[in-house]
Amino acid sequence: MSAIRLSKVLFSRVSQAARFPQQFAAPTIRCYSCETNNFEHIKTETTGEKKNVGLITLNRPKALNALCKGLMDELDHALKHFDANPAIGAIVLTGNEKAFAAGADIKEMMNNTYTINEKNNFLQNWENISKIKKPIIAAVNGYALGGGCELALTCDIIYAGDKARFGQPEIAIGTMPGGGGSQRLPRFIGKSKSMELVLSGNPITAEEAERSGLVSRVFPADKLVAEAVKLGEKISSHSPIIVSLAKKAVNAAYETSLQHGLNYEKQLFYGTFATADQKEGMAAFTEKRPPKFTNE
Repeated sequence: MSAIRLSKVLFSRVSQAARFPQQFAAPTIRCYSCETNNFEHIKTETTGEKKNVGLITLNRPKALNALCKGLMDELDHALKHFDANPAIGAIVLTGNEKAFAAGADIKEMMNNTYTINEKNNFLQNWENISKIKKPIIAAVNGYALGGGCELALTCDIIYAGDKARFGQPEIAIGTMPGGGGSQRLPRFIGKSKSMELVLSGNPITAEEAERSGLVSRVFPADKLVAEAVKLGEKISSHSPIIVSLAKKAVNAAYETSLQHGLNYEKQLFYGTFATADQKEGMAAFTEKRPPKFTNE
């Protein structure tokens, strides 16, 4: 889809919002429970043979999973719930085959002002996602544009369906990335490619995303979620505390100098020897048996 076509689609939504201002009314406050999946904009379940993978599905199909405040609040709640659940070792986040998320909800934010954004700490939920301790795997089918691309970027691993499209088309509607797109993209795919995406608004294919290092692997669309869950199961088979430390170490590589990162990694490595799981893991290896990790 070209930048011009994206622009037309996005502006058509803006025009629709202008014709239906009642849609900007404050949403009803609801209480959510992951156990009962009492959500309006997402679905949650535990999956995998051992039910040790949390699966979150964005569920606003008519809006191409546009990331409204209600959806982001529910996503924040569900992620924190799975993060606190000791039976869950990894989390998979997905949408549907047409769209992972086509962007932030333009109808909801088009009348925002600088003061409103500052006072309400707009886009705070994007920052909260990066604080989840357990690995998050984004399983991206269809469009991951604007805020949808940024949502995928906050995850730890991105798997893509073969028809996925990634892009930052905000430039076409008079704004720019605000949820991390201009900062995370250069760290993953370099300055030149990032500039092209952000300044042109043109999307890239799943294959281009994989070649650029944005995506780990590409699968047929109908096999994507199953492959992401399979990876989540593999991660969940390891010690949760060690997985958490390893995630911290890799993230540090993008936020510090090489020498500081090497020192940080070494200290975390030393720290693993204070855990029961390190003792169990190495004992199991020498005894040629599967380890029984206890997260201690």
